[in-house]
Formats: sequence, C-alpha cells, structure tokens
Amino acid sequence: MLIGIDEVGRGCLAGPLCVAAVSLLNPVEGLKDSKKLSPKRREELDKLIRDNASYIKIILISNDEIDSIGLAESLKKAFISSVDVVDKGTNIITDGNINYLKDLFPNSEAIIKADDSVPEVSAASIVAKVYRDKLMVEFDKDYPGYNFKVNKGYGTKEHLNAIKEIGVSKLHRKSFKPISSYS
Repeated sequence: MLIGIDEVGRGCLAGPLCVAAVSLLNPVEGLKDSKKLSPKRREELDKLIRDNASYIKIILISNDEIDSIGLAESLKKAFISSVDVVDKGTNIITDGNINYLKDLFPNSEAIIKADDSVPEVSAASIVAKVYRDKLMVEFDKDYPGYNFKVNKGYGTKEHLNAIKEIGVSKLHRKSFKPISSYS
C-alpha cells in the first residue's frame, strides 16, 4: 500500500490547516495538483477518489492551535495523525521538502511537487482542497464580510481590506503577519 499526503491552507490568514492522506485501490484518471484544477473538476475527482480509495483520513489543525504551536509543528502533528492507524512499514509519500514522518515511518519520503507527479499525493491534494474549501464556505456564513467563500482565508487584497474595516475574527491566525499587527 502507498499512502500520499498533502496539505491545504498552509499560507492562509484564516481557517484551519487541512491535511489529507489517501491510498488508492484503483487508478483515477486526471489527477494532478489541486491548484491546477477548476473547482468543478476538483469536485468530480474528489468523488472518484472517494469511490476508488482504500484509505482516506482528513486532519484539521485549528487556527488557534497553529497560533499556539506554530505552523511547522502543526504540519508535523497533522501528517502524523493522518497515518496514526497504519502499519509502520507502509510506504508514504508526502508533498514538499520536509519528511515529517521519517522517525516513525522508515518507508516515507518527501518529494517536491509530488502533488503533481504521484497519483496518491495528487488525490490527497484534491481531497484536502475540496474539504477545506467547503469548510470556508460554511465559515463565510458565520463570519460575514470577509468573503471566505471566495478567498478561502488567503490574504487577498479584498480580505486584507475587510480585516482593516471589520477587524480580526476568531477564525484568523493571530500569529501570522499582517494579522499580528491588527490584534
């Protein structure tokens, strides 16, 4: 079994970090980095991935926890939690240049741009993106004015202007710049 892991929301100013781990039972055509797909295509592939996966686990790390332990520790915690029930001999590939799993999983490796070259990591990228985007659309209802349904918590000009006008919400990462200067 090969498990791919990727994250979404690392650079956001608001909302949780989302990490997904996916193992595919059957190949899924059209997988690539979620950022290279339209929202409609991500939704279609998310369903196909779920129908063809033998393992899917999604982990969320809240903005408060990110503020408390930092982004690197949050990533490490989420990556470890996403595979906490699998055998230590499982093959795992994560996207990026830091292997947060190397001490626990000897058959793990981090590969830069794996989200565009390893189907399981592409699948994880898509599952995480679809899941987190839906959360941010829901959060938009609770935190009107920030337009989370569109910017998904990223630091767009519109989002930054809303923070200046409305202030910092409970969903914002207060340790991140420029939020830290408003808090």
